[in-house]
Amino acid sequence: MSSAAPGKNSSPLTMVTGGAGFLGSHLCDRLLAEGHDVICLDNLITGRRENIQHLFARPQFHFVRHDITLPMDFPALLSASEGQPLPATRRLDYILHFASPASPRDYARHPIHTLKVGALGTYHALGLAKAHDSVFLLASTSEIYGDPEVSPQPEKYWGNVNPIGPRSVYDEAKRFAEAISMAYYREHEVKVRIVRIFNTYGERMRLEDGRALPNFMVQALQGKPLTVYGKGNQTRSLCYVSDLVEGLYRLLTSGQTGPINLGNPEEVSILQLAQAIIRATTSKSSIVYEPLPEDDPQRRQPDITAAREKLGWQPTVSLESGLAKTLPYFRSSLRNLSRPDRVGA
Repeated sequence: MSSAAPGKNSSPLTMVTGGAGFLGSHLCDRLLAEGHDVICLDNLITGRRENIQHLFARPQFHFVRHDITLPMDFPALLSASEGQPLPATRRLDYILHFASPASPRDYARHPIHTLKVGALGTYHALGLAKAHDSVFLLASTSEIYGDPEVSPQPEKYWGNVNPIGPRSVYDEAKRFAEAISMAYYREHEVKVRIVRIFNTYGERMRLEDGRALPNFMVQALQGKPLTVYGKGNQTRSLCYVSDLVEGLYRLLTSGQTGPINLGNPEEVSILQLAQAIIRATTSKSSIVYEPLPEDDPQRRQPDITAAREKLGWQPTVSLESGLAKTLPYFRSSLRNLSRPDRVGA
């Protein structure tokens, strides 16, 4: 049973951990549009305040700067939030746990913190969900599957993961997060939803994110050679952010525990992606090849049968259309970066 007082408000109260990140900020947008009161919790290690700046004028939006690897006192969090005061007796209806460094560059820079977010952060978020009888949605990842020997990857595939490699801090953090979430589901009957997110792109990605698409976008727009690792034969499946958010919202409001894959099953090689971005940007950039990083997955393609059958979801935005939607954001971000008042910021 919940230890929090039942909410008297008609609007659900929802917390998004990592809510100032790329995906988290888009989720905040969607939840507000659906009538939720939203608590965005982020320590801003990889999230950015500018991703949520447009939301501060909304009375239903509340921002709390907090490191989720530390214990959470819910009334204290509410009192520290930026936005209109929320009564400490409000019940949390939903918790969406998206906090974590998510790019290889970020978790190489913050390896211990990445593991702590997956372990302690998930533990703290689940404890809050248990206390409030909240629906708990865990943002897991296709990295669960490691360098897969099966393609496309269905949810029943257990993966091929190096537990001590350079990517293991993220892979194993998410595998643990899934395990503890299912333990809380079985032991405490927490209403768990697990989503395994495949490569997603769109507005609000950081220019220095380090993943292939933002790297290629920045290099192409600057007229620099696009850096492809290996021969570029490794594949990714790229889902535009609006499609992913739609799938996430459907899972959140469903009765499905999962795990459920969300991603675009259209597989594209890294070389094909580089060529598509050169075309989209009308860049004169060439392509250069560098050695393949250790443990870089060779295949990434989701089997989304479960999402189609259980959520009625499948992506609708093609790669060509998604790149066209994303391109103005990267152009604008690069222009802002080169402004004199931003140099050295």
